[in-house]
Amino acid sequence: MRARTRLAVGATGVLTAAGLLTGCGGAGSSGTDAPDKGASGAGCAPEKGDQLVVLADDKKLQNTDNIIPAVNADAAKPELIAALDKVSAALDTPKLIELNKTVDVDRKSPQVAAADFASANKVTDGIAKGPGGQIVVGAGNFSESQTLAELYKIALTAAGYQVKVQTIGNRELYEPALEKGEVQVVPEYAATMAEFLNTKANGKDAQPVSSPELDKTVAALKAQGDKVGITFGAPAAAQDQNAFAVTKAFSDKYGVKTLSELASKCSGSATVLAGPPECPQRPKCQAGLVEVYNFKSGSFSSLDAGGPQTKNALKQGRASVGLVFSSDAALAGS
Repeated sequence: MRARTRLAVGATGVLTAAGLLTGCGGAGSSGTDAPDKGASGAGCAPEKGDQLVVLADDKKLQNTDNIIPAVNADAAKPELIAALDKVSAALDTPKLIELNKTVDVDRKSPQVAAADFASANKVTDGIAKGPGGQIVVGAGNFSESQTLAELYKIALTAAGYQVKVQTIGNRELYEPALEKGEVQVVPEYAATMAEFLNTKANGKDAQPVSSPELDKTVAALKAQGDKVGITFGAPAAAQDQNAFAVTKAFSDKYGVKTLSELASKCSGSATVLAGPPECPQRPKCQAGLVEVYNFKSGSFSSLDAGGPQTKNALKQGRASVGLVFSSDAALAGS
C-alpha cells in the first residue's frame, strides 16, 4: 500500500506497500475473530469490466483520511500556513484521482503534474508574501505524496520562501525530522497521522483517537501534534482512504452504489470479496463490513491491499468487490 500500509501494518499507513498508515487496525483490534464466511442467499457473482467505481460508505465505516499539511511549529508563520491552505482549498477527491492519473498513468513527472494543476486551479492567486527563508518540504516514497509536496513548493514559493522538496521515505523517518525542524512541511493524512502520533506516544494498543467525523479527527490530530511541536493547516476535501470498489458493470447489473445496497442485495454465496490476507480480521475491512453493514460474502480471495492483484481480479470477473484506495488513479473517470 504505498507509503502508508493502512491494512498490513496496523497503526503505523496510499496505494502500494511502502510504508506507514493505519486504517484497518491491527489484527484482532476489532475484538472479533475472522467473520463467518458462510453467507445465506444467492449473492452477486462477479462481473467483468474495465471501469471501477467506489461504493459509497454511507454508514461511515472508514475514518477521515483527508490530506492535511503538517508543519514544524517553529516554521508555522501565518503566511506559510495560508499558502498551504490554498492547496488544500483546491483539492477534492476527484481532482486528486485525476492528479494521480497524470503521474501514475500518463507518466508526467510530479513537478509537471503539480505545475499544471496549480495553473489550472489558480493555486497561487492571492497568496501573501511571508518573511521568506529556506523551507524543506518532505515527501513520502510514493507518487501521490511527491506530487502534493511539489504543490506545496509552488504555493510556498509564491509566498516568498526558498523551497526544496526532499523525498525521505516512510513516516517513521520523516515524522521525527518534522519534529526536529530538519523538515518544515510534509503532506499528511488526518486519521493516519493522528493514530501514528497517538500510538507513538501511548503504545500500539492505545485507544484510537480518529473518527469518521472530520472535525473530531482534526481536533484529535492537533492535540497530538501540539505535544511534539507539529501544527497543521486546513484539511483538504480530498481523501485517500480505504474504499470498496466494484466494476461499473457489476454496479449497473445489481443496482449497487452504496455499501448498504451491497449488503442488502449481495450478501450470499456467489459474492467474492477480495483484499489483503489480513482483511478478514481487520475492523476497516471484512470484519468492519460484517459489523457495520451486516455484509457477508460467500468467499474471500486473499490478494493484495488495493494493488494490481485486487483490481485485476475485479476487472477480470474473479471478484465481486475489492478493497482499493479512494484516490487511486484506476478510478479516474468513474
